[in-house]
Amino acid sequence: MQKPLSYTSKVFELAELDLGKGKEVIVKGGRHLFPLLPKAFAGIKQIGVIGWGSQGPAQAQNLRESLAGTDIRVKVGLRPASSSAKEAAAAGFTEENGTLGEMFQVIKESDLVLLLISDAAQAELFGRVFEALRPGTTLGLSHGFLLGHMKNVGAKFPANINVVGVCPKGMGPSVRRLYVQGKEVNGAGINASFAVEQDVDGRATDIALGWSVALGSPYTFQTTLESEFKSDIYGERGILLGAVHGVIESLYRRFLSQGMSREDAFLNSSESITGPISHTISKQGILAVYEGLDAAGKKTFEQAYAASYPAAREVMQEIYDEVSSGNEIRGVVLAGERLKKRPMGKIDGTEAWKVGATVRAKRDPAKTPVHPFTAGVYVATMMAQIDVLLDHGHPYSEVANESVIECVDSLNPYMHARGVSYMIDNCSTTARLGARKWAPRFDYTITQQGYVELDDGKAADPKLFPAFKSSVIHGVLAACAKLRPTVDIFVE
Repeated sequence: MQKPLSYTSKVFELAELDLGKGKEVIVKGGRHLFPLLPKAFAGIKQIGVIGWGSQGPAQAQNLRESLAGTDIRVKVGLRPASSSAKEAAAAGFTEENGTLGEMFQVIKESDLVLLLISDAAQAELFGRVFEALRPGTTLGLSHGFLLGHMKNVGAKFPANINVVGVCPKGMGPSVRRLYVQGKEVNGAGINASFAVEQDVDGRATDIALGWSVALGSPYTFQTTLESEFKSDIYGERGILLGAVHGVIESLYRRFLSQGMSREDAFLNSSESITGPISHTISKQGILAVYEGLDAAGKKTFEQAYAASYPAAREVMQEIYDEVSSGNEIRGVVLAGERLKKRPMGKIDGTEAWKVGATVRAKRDPAKTPVHPFTAGVYVATMMAQIDVLLDHGHPYSEVANESVIECVDSLNPYMHARGVSYMIDNCSTTARLGARKWAPRFDYTITQQGYVELDDGKAADPKLFPAFKSSVIHGVLAACAKLRPTVDIFVE
């Protein structure tokens, strides 16, 4: 593991989180801390929220409501003639009331600039953004993608600004939905990580923490922008989006080949994963999925796990290498030009996802099973992602958030309500591209290697399952469970 990061705050009380194998310093959020925000944002008169994609609407509205009654203005910046202007106006950000403007003008006049435009747009426009920033201001990022791109092209942040990151562990709609729920239950929200990339005046840490608290984050963990973009882009291509899509496709076909009806095949694959398996992991941890099975189910789980883990680990390691080398970021940038000519199509048209709409329409939660084979394959894939991150020294809290908590507490509830493909196609362009690229790899590799070796009776590595049961992640999740938002996310 990497050495623990450390920081101090002049505004917020710090707490120590014991993760079993190490300790991390966190900040506990809550609405009772909102009165401290003017102190955290000392010297800031305007926060510019640039972009209205996934994170923009949530962050702009959350910040505005958290800062109500202060003299700090939240202003949205959009490109001229943006199609999002009507949506922003519907949320109360208008030119007439001084809270909506042209993006570069908003950047020039803001003291804290939250750059929430798409990753491809950041790669294209970061030079102009840097030129518009005034010396001494703070640039805020909710993703480390820009840092990764700048490393690829040899660019640097301006030396006269603060650069911080606050990265919610969920998509924008989740950030907003749980913030709204938090009005009734203090502490409800989406956890976030924060990073200080550049601090020119000693204010960067408190600005970042204030930003996270204002978004409604119940708990804020520390990371670095480099660690964040590696784990985040990797995770999107892995268990959060790409892997779950590919795993379900593989399981659906396997169950069909074994004689299940189309509805039962979907019920025992997708519904099982996004429903009771995810719910069990969220409330009780990964091991609880296995421990809740009967003797026959445990045996099936073990066989599926041991067969699937090596195949999933092979793909996970390749993804991490591609992200770390900058290749995945280059791919997203290159795709930007292609997408201007031909937008991405949908990925919900194949049989499995069409059947899913029928199954969801007549769903009976009491009859949705934890299928032991499905559970073994899914957990093996999740553990493969976790083990790669641990091997590369990511903080325990980051591993847990990017591989488990964001998955079962933010994304999977939406998948359960509206479909896996729907969820993917309502994420960022970077995430959508990654899911399309890597989901087929998980499907193919697990089907061609994992299932084949299992069906051929090839002996599995006897060390795999004991390693799963003794993994450090179980203790980490138990500690993080104490920080879990007090309510489940509500998806209409």
